Amino acid sequence: MRLFGVVGWKNAGKTGLMERLVTEITGQGFSVSTVKHAHHSFDVDHPGKDSHRHRTAGATEVLLSSRHRFALMHELRDEDEPTLDQLLLRLAPVDLILIEGFKRDRHPKVEAHRAETGNPLIAPDDPTVRAVAADVPLALDRPVFDLNDTVSIAGFILAEVGL
Repeated sequence: MRLFGVVGWKNAGKTGLMERLVTEITGQGFSVSTVKHAHHSFDVDHPGKDSHRHRTAGATEVLLSSRHRFALMHELRDEDEPTLDQLLLRLAPVDLILIEGFKRDRHPKVEAHRAETGNPLIAPDDPTVRAVAADVPLALDRPVFDLNDTVSIAGFILAEVGL
């Protein structure tokens, strides 16, 4: 399984970079899935909908399916949050899985960095960060890309994972 992550502090441009990378890499003919870590509670289901009613009634998993897509919702209740490895087992095979967040896991990553946030770089203290995509020039011991140079960042990632 080929994995590559995008990490960075809040408002660093991670989601925009992920979106552009998916578009660029799938445009080259590769299949891509994504995993996004959220630090807050979230809900993709809505009160009053049948699936929400099933879940609030106590179902552990609710699989919602239509002609165009399906979604599996799993209530953790008192379970621990699944690890990245456990989550990856649930995905169908693809050429590349892009992971947003999970910065403490050991897969290779590119760090998104915007100077205006005032946050320190993650890269200097983390060898799993293989490159940085920034909105300012940086002097580092690894490649630095312009945050908006999606073609070069995608090329770097594809080379790193052997695609």
